[in-house]
Parts: sequence; structure tokens; C-alpha cells
Amino acid sequence: MSPVHTLTAQWHGEALTPLNPDTAFNGFIGAHVVHAMERLGLFHALQDDGSVYVSSFCQENKLDEAVVHALVRAAESFGFVSSHGDRVRMTRTGEDVRRMIGFFTWGVGGYHDVFANAASIARGERRFGVDLHRDEGMVALGSAQADTALMRHILDEEISQLDFTTLVDLGAGVSERVSRLVKARPGSRGIGIDISKSATELAAGTVDRYGLGGTVQPVCADVLDILFNGHQVQGAGEADVVMSFMFLHDLLVDPERRDQVIPRLRAAFPEANTFLLGDTTVRPRNGESSLPIFSSGFELAHALMGVPIYTRESYEELFEKGGMRLRRAVPFGAPHTYLFVLEAA
Repeated sequence: MSPVHTLTAQWHGEALTPLNPDTAFNGFIGAHVVHAMERLGLFHALQDDGSVYVSSFCQENKLDEAVVHALVRAAESFGFVSSHGDRVRMTRTGEDVRRMIGFFTWGVGGYHDVFANAASIARGERRFGVDLHRDEGMVALGSAQADTALMRHILDEEISQLDFTTLVDLGAGVSERVSRLVKARPGSRGIGIDISKSATELAAGTVDRYGLGGTVQPVCADVLDILFNGHQVQGAGEADVVMSFMFLHDLLVDPERRDQVIPRLRAAFPEANTFLLGDTTVRPRNGESSLPIFSSGFELAHALMGVPIYTRESYEELFEKGGMRLRRAVPFGAPHTYLFVLEAA
């Protein structure tokens, strides 16, 4: 197994196990309070202004003052804010929560229906993707929030060490990441590939905001069609660097084609000298007495969706069998998430 950089302080987490009933139930309520405060803009206001007068905030934003005061009281009981009359300030713990807000958006906003229907899924009464769905918008937003707070600086450090003329992002969403990286590298160009038509349409606006029309190309395409069905994207074959984030496990869902994905990636991008593949892995069970944020939610959500996820060791075996050499595995912001920096062997 490859060596990795120093693990982050959050890697093993601070939630002591076993969770007692008080902690478990209050955690459930607390997560929903955090998500509500984020969606109402309270965290943003507290971050920008240092403190907020709740009554004025409610009047300015046409909110039910009684409800917002109830949320604030709950947040104060959890230690996220402190209040002095109508004035509210963020605590240091609240600042930590705000930094991790992407996980709450992802879990409470994106997967609330999936988690709530776990028993129905187990009984076969409901099926994910048929009559039960996640909120794709909230999942995308939460991922973007986590990327900005926890991952972006790590990716920037790795990208700064690479030479490239053409950069391809697989599962690019609205092409924010590829546009930002191309903007920072004059003379380069980028291609953002995503299966979502709506995301690709929004990506055109992203490209315009960066002033990169004609330089970054959003493309609506299924990456699996590129790998297995001969679909070609103009210019993609010239890519020097190919990247994907939190997407590799989706490419590996079909067990009959799993071992072919990495060789097909190499073949689809023959000029690529570097592949940057980031994904969350299964948390090792080593008898630890604490839990990190995100890992248990990531593992349970994918089990309920019927999507396999992998250990770091399994990924490294797939890379080696597929003809890629692992330069390094970099801890990538979220617990048990790695940025695998690979080159064609």
C-alpha cells in the first residue's frame, strides 16, 4: 500500500463511540438546525457581520420570527451560537460547523428521504432511483461547499506541480473547477464533461463568468459511453491531465466492467500523462473509539443506493491492474478521502 501524506486532524473524528441515546438524538436535531440556518442565510450573515440581530434579520428576509428564534435557541443549546438579548454571535464550535457545512447540505439536504426510508428499502417496498430519489441539487451544492472549504487548496497545490495544455474534468458539473484551473494557467484550455444536460447548460454561464468562451468547453456526455461505446469528445484525446472527483466509484458500479474502467480511461485519453482521481474510501475498522464526520453517512447512503464503494487498498489494486502507476495518495480534505495522483505505467 502506498505511503500517504500526514493525515488531517479530522481523519478519525471526535465523536466518541458508542453514541449514547442523548448524543444520537440531539445530533439528529442539531444537523437539521445547522441545515436550516445555512439555507436561511444565518451562517453567511454571522460570518460577514460578526453578529446578527434576529428581529432585524427576520424583517429584512421576510422570515417567521418565532421560528427563527426557536432555531437560534436550539443552536445555542448545542453551543453553535451565543445570544445576548436579540443579538446572536457565532461560537468557535459554530465556526467549525460552518466550515463543515457541505456535509450537512449533502446529508440533510440531499439524502434526507433516502435515510428516512432505509427500512422501506430493506423490505423491498421502495427502490432508490425508481420511487425514491436524492435531492441532486443539494448533493451538488454540498459537494461544492466541501470542495471550497476542504479540498480546493490541496488540488491547487497538486495542479501547480503539473504541466498541461489541455485539462479534462470528468463529472464536471457546472464546470466551475475546470474553469478556475484553466483561468489560473494562461495558454491552457479545458473540457468539462458531465452527464447532466441542465448542469451543462449552467456550465455555459460559468465559462462566461470566467471570460473563457472558446477556451473551456462544457460537454454533455456519459463518461461510460466514452469509455465503452466509442463516444468521442472533440479535443479530449489531446488532454495532458484528466481529473475526476467523487465520481470514480460511479464508474465502477457494473461488476462485469469494473476491471476495464482504468484501462479504458488510459485508452480514451492516450496523451494524458497524469490522472487526478479523488474519491472517498471505506473507513478502516480498526477498533477506533471515535467517528469522523461524513464517513458513516457516505457508506450508508451508498449501501441504500446499491452502489459499491471501496477501500484504499482496492483502488490501488485496480490502478495497478489497469496499467497506472500511483505517484502518491494525498489525504483530500474529507475524512478517508484521497486524491490519487497517477500516471500511465
